[in-house]
Amino acid sequence: MNRWIPRLGLTLVTISLVALLAWALWPTAVPVTTATVAAGRFTESVREEGRTRLRDTWHVSAPIAGFLQRVTLEVGDPVEADETLFRLEPSPVPALDARTRQQAEDSLQAAQARLRTAEANLDTVRADRRFAEAEFRRYQQLHSRNLVSTAELEQRRNQRDRLVALENAASSGVEVARFEAESARALLDVASGQRIAPGDIPELEVRAPVSGIVLSRYRCCEGSVAAGEPILELGRPSDLEIQVDLLSMDAVRLRPGMPVRLTGWGGDALDGQVRRVEPAGFTRISALGVDEQRVPVIVDFEADFTPQAHGLGSGFRIEAEFVLWEADGILQVPTSALFRHQGEWHVFAIDQGRAWRRAVVIGRRQGLVTQVLSGLEPGELIVNHPGERVDDGVRVARQD
Repeated sequence: MNRWIPRLGLTLVTISLVALLAWALWPTAVPVTTATVAAGRFTESVREEGRTRLRDTWHVSAPIAGFLQRVTLEVGDPVEADETLFRLEPSPVPALDARTRQQAEDSLQAAQARLRTAEANLDTVRADRRFAEAEFRRYQQLHSRNLVSTAELEQRRNQRDRLVALENAASSGVEVARFEAESARALLDVASGQRIAPGDIPELEVRAPVSGIVLSRYRCCEGSVAAGEPILELGRPSDLEIQVDLLSMDAVRLRPGMPVRLTGWGGDALDGQVRRVEPAGFTRISALGVDEQRVPVIVDFEADFTPQAHGLGSGFRIEAEFVLWEADGILQVPTSALFRHQGEWHVFAIDQGRAWRRAVVIGRRQGLVTQVLSGLEPGELIVNHPGERVDDGVRVARQD
C-alpha cells in the first residue's frame, strides 16, 4: 500500500501540469467593440460649408471727374430710392507757379488796358453819333423850308446811320474787353488751389438707384475723384442667398428644388432649397494641395425667413446639408463594421460568443452609417472595427 502513494502523487502532479499547459495554450477570447443592427430613419446627404451673399448689388460711382464732398452715409445705413447719396462739385483750379502767375498778372493788366481803350473809343464814337443826330435834325428843318437839297439831307442821314453802327461796334468791343479782363481776374482769383465758395457753383447730386442699405463705403472724405471711381455699394437684405461650392461629383446629383438644411450660422437649423446649380465649374486647390473641381450651387432661404431679423448679412459662414434621399425603417450598420472579402462586403456577426463572417448587400452610404439591403436582421450583434485577430469562428469578448 505504501508503494502506491508515490505513484499517485506523481500522477496527480503530471495531471496538474498537463491541465496547466492546456489552459495556457487554450486560445483566449479576442476583445472587440460591438454594434447592434437597427432599423431607423436614414438620410443620404452632402455637407459643405458656404457663404451668404446678396443676389444683386449696386456700385454707385462718380459719373464725372470732380471734387467729392464728404460722404455722410455709413455702412449699414438704410437708403431710399432717389435719395441723395453724395454731391460732386467742379475740381479746384490748380495753383500757379511764380512764372505762370506773373504771366497771368500781365495778361490781366493788358486786358484792363484794352478795356480802357475800348471804353474811350466808345465815348468818341458816341459823341460823334450825337453830333450827327443833331446835324440831321437841323437839316430836316432846313429841308422842310427848302433851304437845303434832298441830297444833302440824305448825306447827313447816312453819316448818322454809320455813326450809330460804329457806336454799336464800339459797345461790343467794350463788352469783349470786359469779359477778357474778368476772365484774367478769375484765373488769378481761383488759381491758388482753393475751392470756390459754396453756393457760387452748381453741385451734382448722385442719387440712390434702389432702396436698400449701404454695404461698403469706398470713399468717405472729401477730395478729387476720377470719373467712374466707386464711392458706395448698395444692396437689399431681402435678396440674401447662399453660395456653396460643391465637388463636381456631388453637384451632378443635385436638382433645383431639393431640400437643404442650414446649420452652423449661430442659431437654430433653417430650411432652404436649391435654386440653381451653376453650369460651369472652377478649379480650387484643397488644404492638402490637391486640385478639386468645384461647382457653385445657389440656395434660397425659406420664404418666410427674414435674414436681418436673425442678424444674418452678406459674407456670413453657414453649413449646408443637401438632402439627396431619406426614408424611415431602413436597416443600417456602422460603416466601420464592413470589410471586403473575396470581392464582397462582409461583417462579423456574433453568435454564442463567437464571430462569424457573413456576406451582406449594402445600399446607400452616409458618412458613418451604411444601408444594409440583405444579410442581417434587426437586433443582431456585429463586430465594430474588426481587427486582424478577428477571424471566422473566433471567440470574442465584448468591451462595450
